[in-house]
This record gives sequence, C-alpha cells and structure tokens, in this order.
Amino acid sequence: MPKYRVAQVGAGHRGVTHIEGFLALPDRFELVGLCDLDAEKLKRVADTHGIARTWPDADAMLAATRPDVFCFVTPPNVRLPMVELGLRHGVRAIAFEKPMATSLKEARAIRDLCVSRGIKATVSHQQKYLTSMQKLKAIVDAGEVGQPTVIHATCQPWLAQLGTHYMDYTLWINGGSRARWVVGHVHGKQRLADSHPSADYILGEVLFENGVRAYLECGYLSPSHMDKNHFWVDDRLTVYGTHGYAWADTDGRWSAFTRSSAGQVLGEAGQPWGAQEKTRLQPLYLADLADWLDDDTKVHPCNVEASYHGYEILEGLCLSALDHTRVDLPLESVGGGDLNERLRRELPDVPPLA
Repeated sequence: MPKYRVAQVGAGHRGVTHIEGFLALPDRFELVGLCDLDAEKLKRVADTHGIARTWPDADAMLAATRPDVFCFVTPPNVRLPMVELGLRHGVRAIAFEKPMATSLKEARAIRDLCVSRGIKATVSHQQKYLTSMQKLKAIVDAGEVGQPTVIHATCQPWLAQLGTHYMDYTLWINGGSRARWVVGHVHGKQRLADSHPSADYILGEVLFENGVRAYLECGYLSPSHMDKNHFWVDDRLTVYGTHGYAWADTDGRWSAFTRSSAGQVLGEAGQPWGAQEKTRLQPLYLADLADWLDDDTKVHPCNVEASYHGYEILEGLCLSALDHTRVDLPLESVGGGDLNERLRRELPDVPPLA
C-alpha cells in the first residue's frame, strides 16, 4: 500500500489529536511538516512528537514539502483560504475540522472547488467512529428496528460546536438520503460571540426523500441525559423504526429495543469519549482517508459533499426560523449575506433561564 505525505497547520489540542492519528498509521502516512503561528507551541508539539521540520508560514511549508495530504486544524474563519492554498500547491486530499465554513456561500465554494479539481476532502465528523455509533449503525442496517421512520438528534452544545456533527450523523444513519424540506426555530444571541458562532438554541424538522423525518435540537434547551460535568458529551442520536428503537451517545453508551431483543432493552456503557478520541476515532478516520486515496470507490464517510448537504440543511433551518416559512432543498441561491450577522441583527435578546 502507498504511503502518503502529510503537512499540517495547527498544533493546538485538536491539532495534536490529528498528529497522533497520522503517527498511529506509519504504513499509510508520513508527517513531513507542521505549521503554527505560536512558535513556542509549535516547538513543544514538534519536539514531543518527533516532527523534524516546522514552519511559521503555511504557504512556505507546502512549497517545501509538496505533500499529498494537507490537514489544517484552525478556527472556522479561515476555511476557504486554507483550501485554496492547498489547491495551489497541488495536494490530492484536504482534511479539516468542522464546521466546514462560516457561511453557505463559503461552504459551497469549498465543495465546488474540491469536487471540480478531484480533491478528496473530508470534514472531521469523526464521532461516527465511536463504538457506540458503530453499534447503532449496525443495528439499524441489520433491520433490527424495522423500517426507520424518525431520527431524533440532541446536543447540549450549540449548533456550530456539536450540531454540525449530529446533522452529519443523521445523514449517515439514514443512508445518505437527501433532505426535501426543513422547518426551524432559533433564538438566543450569546453563542454568536463564540469562536464557533451560532444561535443559542435551534429546533428543526427535516423531511428526507426516503420519507424519514428527523428532529434536531442543539443548545441549552435540548434534552439532557447526563450531569453538567458531562456537558460536551451530552449528545444523543436515536432512531425509531417500525419494530423498535436504538440510540447512541457521544460518551460511548448505546441502548436498543429490537426485533431480536426478546422484549428486553439492550444496552452497554462502553468506553467513554475520552478513552476513544485519540486511540480510535482519529486513526480510523484517517485510515479511511488513505483507503479513499488508494481507491476512488471507497468514498470517505466524512466526505465534503455530505458535509455540505448537512451545512445546507442547518442553514435552511435558520432561514426557516427567520423567514417564518418552510425552506425547500437544495438551496439554489446562497446569496452574499452572512447568516450569523442576520441572526445578530434580528434575534431578540433572551434572558437566561432562572
């Protein structure tokens, strides 16, 4: 099997997770360069992980290393320039973090650039590799809940943090069926000041072409299944079918009532998120990228086209709330406006819960 050369921008917490994922697959990847604006952090991470070549400038790094794979782990506000930079240097694949953009116009530009140039681009919706999510997928795909009818996704964190993940997992668990229309509600401005900006709470309904309906809740009014110390993993995906239901969460738990459970509710606590993040999720995510580079038919489950459709659905939910109407998909016009600016301008202030 071929080995692919990788250059990465970003040496923060998630950057280190990507680095360790690449290093865990020495037969598939060679990390030939690392870049970060913080010189002290860059040296510390490079020394810890044995990375010999570092740069303060991404353009210079790509010119010097000529990698096959460009991975950037940066704040959301520099997505498109990084993609364009990778394309200028002739990379074959681009891997980056969620959310894939900060506007639908930018997301579509990224999608179109990568598809038109034949670039294999992935967005790190890596939680689908959790043992709990894989168990849920196996149960649903085996027909154990019968024909799926409703999918319910809930996240305590807000849309741009975990909502983009759970929209992607909804598409994944539903076999990639496309959305026909959406209706939504949003409110709250506090999280619009975050590095991952979005409204404080979103509630939406999606009808897919295969007839399945999905309900997505993100933010502080979403159902909570854990104590407050588990805020970042208090997220759940539930599939209801004609013969039962099954759910999985970010912290490794799953449960199901199925055709073959003999009237019992099955379940398992599983390994928590923290035990799987670096040892399982990123290596599996990156191994699938290598397989896709080997073989065009092995399309990555986190491919940029699926991520774009998830982004489009979420944008549609917000537009539905602001315009008080059903929004049909695909969104033909992306316009030139910034949705988050419109949310800042039009949403009323909402006092905190007592």
